[in-house]
Amino acid sequence: MEKSIKITLIIVLTVVFLVLISLYFVSQTTATNTVSANGQSTIKAVPDLVTIYFSVETKNTSAQLAKDANSEIVQKVKTGLINAGFNEDKLTTESFNVYPNYDWSSGKQTTNGYIATHSLKLELSTEEMDKLGSAVDAGVNAGALVNYINFELTEENQNKYKAEALKQAAEDAKIKAEAIASGLDKKLGRLVSTSNSDFGYSPWNVYSKSESASGVALDMQRVVSDISPSEEEISATVSVTYKLR
Repeated sequence: MEKSIKITLIIVLTVVFLVLISLYFVSQTTATNTVSANGQSTIKAVPDLVTIYFSVETKNTSAQLAKDANSEIVQKVKTGLINAGFNEDKLTTESFNVYPNYDWSSGKQTTNGYIATHSLKLELSTEEMDKLGSAVDAGVNAGALVNYINFELTEENQNKYKAEALKQAAEDAKIKAEAIASGLDKKLGRLVSTSNSDFGYSPWNVYSKSESASGVALDMQRVVSDISPSEEEISATVSVTYKLR
């Protein structure tokens, strides 16, 4: 009885081993009998937003005093923009920080008061480009600096362009895979895998603050008058793997 059990166990283990070996060779054959290709696309997009990034910086002997002084200027900026005809809901806070102002003297670190910084973003449609100058004036006259100005896409347009760019990249990848398969006297089988680098979009900067604050004041109106939206490029990449047949 014990002998028959041992024989049965040996047979079962042998069958399992042979099945595993078969699966391994099938997987190896399947893995090598494939073709991979990368597809790219570049499409033109017209920005539908222009965004102004203001900053307010204040220094004082304590964190609370620096914060209070900053809040006062920020409120003036908001009031100035609202009085100039801009909607408050288009003005948002990007960041707010209060931190020690460190000095180094004789190799020793000391705290020389505190700095408060507040970054604000004003969002306009590109149809409101004629209001850009008055927005800059209102913010600067209230005590803010203009850090930079960007052309951007609304979320709706980002999604639209993303779908189109990825679709074209996928089509390009399939065409390349078909060409490779044809060169090998094969045809494309089922799609094994796909991946993408998503959507190559980031805001297009059209103005950045210079190192000199006086240079900013001197050049701002000229810069604003020269800004106009134009077509920009957006890219996408898609990688595909097909089984060959």
